Amino acid sequence: MKAFRLDELEVERAENQGAYLQFLRERNMSVGLYALNAGESDPQQPHNQDEVYFVASGRAAITVGTETTTVSRGSVVYVSAGVPHRFHHISEDLRVLVVFSPPEG
Repeated sequence: MKAFRLDELEVERAENQGAYLQFLRERNMSVGLYALNAGESDPQQPHNQDEVYFVASGRAAITVGTETTTVSRGSVVYVSAGVPHRFHHISEDLRVLVVFSPPEG
């Protein structure tokens, strides 16, 4: 079994001074923690993998293709491979678990 604690992942991500920390990689998927603070811009570009975002904390809007919705703790968003998407109007520090399938990179 592999088990993780969000608070420990957040510490590791912050120590590595990056917005994204991949903490699990398997044959068919990878999982990471993505962090954007209130007021920040989301620089990501479309990925070659399908993605699922689970918002662990924070509040923002996300645009996927031409659709926009507000997300907060407990929100789940699916993004198909190759579709432009980004978080914006981040009003509370955002912490998001990201599942890529197949694995990112």
